[in-house]
Amino acid sequence: MKSGAERVLLEKNLMPVEEVKRLRKLAADGKKSFLKVLLAEGKITEEEMQDLLSQRFKVPKLDLDRFEVKKEALGSLNPQVCRKYQVMPIAKAGGRKLILAMADPGDPFVIEDLSAVAQMRLEVVVATESAIERAINKYYVPTGDIDSFMNMMGEGGGEATIAESDFIDAEDDGESEHSGTDSAIIKFVNKMLADAIYSGASDIHVEPYEKRVRIRYRVDGALVEKLEPPQGAASAIVSRIKIMSRLDIAERRRPQDGRLKVRMSQGKEIDFRVSVIPCLFGEKVVMRVLDSSGLNVDIATLGFHEDDLGVIKDIISRPQGMVLVTGPTGSGKTTTLYSFLDAMNRADVNISTAEDPVEYNLDGINQVQVHPDIGFDFASTLRSFLRQDPDIIMVGEIRDLETAQIAFKAASTGHLVLSTLHTNDSVGTITRLVDMGIPSYVVSETVSLVIAQRLMKRICKFCIEPVQVPEKDLKMLGVPEEDLHLYQNLKRGKGCHQCNRTGYKGRIPVFEILQMTNEVRKSILNGDSPVDMKKRAVAEGTFHTLRMSALTRLRDGVSTVEEVLNCSVRDDEE
Repeated sequence: MKSGAERVLLEKNLMPVEEVKRLRKLAADGKKSFLKVLLAEGKITEEEMQDLLSQRFKVPKLDLDRFEVKKEALGSLNPQVCRKYQVMPIAKAGGRKLILAMADPGDPFVIEDLSAVAQMRLEVVVATESAIERAINKYYVPTGDIDSFMNMMGEGGGEATIAESDFIDAEDDGESEHSGTDSAIIKFVNKMLADAIYSGASDIHVEPYEKRVRIRYRVDGALVEKLEPPQGAASAIVSRIKIMSRLDIAERRRPQDGRLKVRMSQGKEIDFRVSVIPCLFGEKVVMRVLDSSGLNVDIATLGFHEDDLGVIKDIISRPQGMVLVTGPTGSGKTTTLYSFLDAMNRADVNISTAEDPVEYNLDGINQVQVHPDIGFDFASTLRSFLRQDPDIIMVGEIRDLETAQIAFKAASTGHLVLSTLHTNDSVGTITRLVDMGIPSYVVSETVSLVIAQRLMKRICKFCIEPVQVPEKDLKMLGVPEEDLHLYQNLKRGKGCHQCNRTGYKGRIPVFEILQMTNEVRKSILNGDSPVDMKKRAVAEGTFHTLRMSALTRLRDGVSTVEEVLNCSVRDDEE
């Protein structure tokens, strides 16, 4: 039977039959609802579909975000059923009737099944799918001790469920059976990891304080508070994470680093990089989510300007030299380097990488995990590489003079070397290398390209709208007077269910690419300051600063004034 959303689209001629069939096939292939696929494609907004479904099936609309769900209704359906059918029990009426919010009320058989499960008559209202998801996460969450929380959550959880047996490469505590409390903690940690994965989080922060424990996810670069388990559960949660990451649960005075891998019910494997550090009221855990399925290694789709992309492809095709990528933690440097390696990965090329840690597995590339604690650091790994007949070498990070000297020696003797540094911009990388002790003439002759990058939030496409920005604000950003007319079609995100009312959804990179032209080499040899070097590069016309790149994203209606300020500084302020 067609879903209610399909029937509405076809009856009102809102979409061609062929397009509906295509979306239905996508939904079937991805084991998702038709409505979820339809919304993900951006064909219609949730609010518009809610109006259409309400009119077609003559059921009331409900803004679930503003409705206080009655606790007595929660026990009627468990979270697994709610997630599977995208429904939320919100109230009881007269003891035998359940008020049920549905994302798609068009299937009478689903309503009949749910009535049988709840053993009550149903009165249906229509709510948006994202609002129902938020309600499930809000009301089926810990209230009181950890055991009562897990009892409320039940054994299910739909797509976001990770069963204990789904974890691989995670040591257990050696007992064949867990106590009730242990079992509840295991379930809680599994649910936390699953929730982070399906929220699109890049990091999980578990933070103990004097009177509470806070769990936050980093989504699109911003930290969002998600869970607050009972205070007494902090040490148990951290211990469970340590066991899964093969860390020493008895060591609570020193930082520890580990890794764990989970396998989702669909067979997809996701790695977590784990860092534990002692704090005043316990141990803080930060877990980096490494989802290789979301790794974009296609250099053409990273977001480089067409002219810059041509320069990059030319330089990485050369047999020797050094390419450096710089930026803060979480700015996408690893993705950029992996995309370069993927573009160069051929059967006739020997590529070796030294990483700490190895974040993603790249087939056909020899990836080495360094272990500084046993003396196997970047410098010693590089020495070993030079005895392995390499063509291309990638060093995770140049941290010290010894590593820099070996890397530069390799780059000047017939090898292409890629690496990263933590500097504010591209010209700052040159200064850092010279300050480390690399002679300026070696830097100017060996470095081929320096790329500085940042990530800026992208405006949500579901609630994008025009916005007027005063000329004085544009001038404050550094827009030249003669270019003000280009900034007439600026946009912002109004805030909607799809973006959790932030106005942003996803991130996009901005780049600053410094080529080693003759003028830049002269500037390095002359010992020019970073500001003078940047001015010289800009004057050549081939160099665009981070602020210039960010302003281009603003002009194109991709991001906002606030994000320009967040990811770059004015070129005359450096």
